[in-house]
Amino acid sequence: MKLLKFFFVGIFFGIVLVKSEVVSWYRIFEMFKFQSFHMYGIIGSAVFLGVLLFWLIKKLNLKSIDGDAIHLPPKDRGFVSYILGGSIFGLGWALGGACPGPMYILLGTGVFSMLIVIVAAVLGTFTYGVLKDKLPH
Repeated sequence: MKLLKFFFVGIFFGIVLVKSEVVSWYRIFEMFKFQSFHMYGIIGSAVFLGVLLFWLIKKLNLKSIDGDAIHLPPKDRGFVSYILGGSIFGLGWALGGACPGPMYILLGTGVFSMLIVIVAAVLGTFTYGVLKDKLPH
């Protein structure tokens, strides 16, 4: 029953992303050319909500759905790894026309060329897993 709830939340999330045009290649293209505030506004509001929710989790000592305490480990302070990783992520986003969440939504809306992007993302994740021990962290 718990998985069914997540399934419906995922469907709702997909509808919201399609209706807000977050999955639109043209909106993403506008963003990377600095021609529209639309995507920056959505991303900025998501970052603000994320910061607010993390603050609330820490402040109110909220529990997980299973009743366990939520532990948020501190992030590494390495600047170079974040710049390099973010640049690779952004390059993939620009080339594929979608970040990881909307890839599956676009496939569900009938953009079957997203299969290529999904396979490339899985291959990139696998490559990272193989090379993780050799990378600077």
